[in-house]
Amino acid sequence: MSSHSVHAVDCQTPDGDTLALSGALTFATATRAYEDANAALERGARTRLDLSGLTRTDSAGLACVLALLAEASRARRPLRISNIPDSLRALAEVCDAREFLRT
Repeated sequence: MSSHSVHAVDCQTPDGDTLALSGALTFATATRAYEDANAALERGARTRLDLSGLTRTDSAGLACVLALLAEASRARRPLRISNIPDSLRALAEVCDAREFLRT
């Protein structure tokens, strides 16, 4: 089931190594998306966070992705980001956080 509403971000596991986020990762959805994605990462040995399904992001979305990376690092779980949307890359550049979005 896929939901691309402004109120939800889907967390899918298309394979055993990937957690894929889709939908709008914004102020309205970031907290719930972080909770859902972090729980999914804790349940599995996923090492890739695929952002190709994101339709819109803002600074809260960037904070969510950075928080997922930080939590994975604290838990000593490798996690790399793939398919970073250009809008998220640009926002990370403006916020001087691009180096944290390892690809």
